[in-house]
Amino acid sequence: MRFSEDSMDTLTCIDGLQLDIHTWQPIAPKGVILAIHGGLAHGGDFVTPALYFKEQGYATVSYDLRGHNKQKKVYIEKFEHLLEDTLLFLQWVKKAYPGLPIFIMGHSVGGLLATYLGLGMFKNDEDILGYIISSPFYVNATPIPKVMQNLSSVLSKIAPKMSVPLDDVMDYLTHDETITMRHRQDEKDFTRAQQCSVRFAKELQIAQSGLPSKMKNWNAPLFAVVAGDDKLADTQGTRALLDEVDQNLLTYQYHEKNYHENFNELNREDIFRDIQNWMNTLEKQAKGVDRAI
Repeated sequence: MRFSEDSMDTLTCIDGLQLDIHTWQPIAPKGVILAIHGGLAHGGDFVTPALYFKEQGYATVSYDLRGHNKQKKVYIEKFEHLLEDTLLFLQWVKKAYPGLPIFIMGHSVGGLLATYLGLGMFKNDEDILGYIISSPFYVNATPIPKVMQNLSSVLSKIAPKMSVPLDDVMDYLTHDETITMRHRQDEKDFTRAQQCSVRFAKELQIAQSGLPSKMKNWNAPLFAVVAGDDKLADTQGTRALLDEVDQNLLTYQYHEKNYHENFNELNREDIFRDIQNWMNTLEKQAKGVDRAI
């Protein structure tokens, strides 16, 4: 197993599509992190936080998102399909780890997905204690001109699998050169995608545009890590949307010098420790409620 997983499994979607599940876990986990990876990436990318939290007693499980699995170009029909797949994955997690507290972790596009799930399909799920998001892809760092937005609407219908021209930002994901080399290797064998289809880009754009009216309805504990030197997700746009959340539910970290991948950055151990303390607090509160009942 290439990313130090303890095991691999398969998620079978409603339409029969099979997606890889990556699992890292201690012998007797006390909780489980359901991790959702970013765009053009894969579940194995969570190896760095997964190995840290394994030492702290938590299992981490992540699946390869639809349209990403061993493909050069990412293509999906609908953003909603990603939400539906992740709902199935939550059911898989509950069956694999019955009775354990669950934390949802999402990075970039995974952060956008986690947010939509927390506002919808996962809302009020008593097994989920909280959400952890890193550099959520709420707003593009480079604004899309209006004419290009209109053109993407047409192209997503008549040529949905056309590639969107992308700048090479691989050197601006993390300051950790070893991890950057791993990403480069993943690209070579299509473990990590290299291109984005017009349809995928348009579906993300639609999801982003629908988020501002929903954020005030957020009702779960949320730990948000935002990178100050992010070339993909707009930092100020993210902060503005998080301001809509009940601030009593929000734990916010801003790291001025970080690139996009906070969980792979040089200061990740500090971030992980803070997340762990936050998780411990939520677990203690949940146990207190259980005793009271």
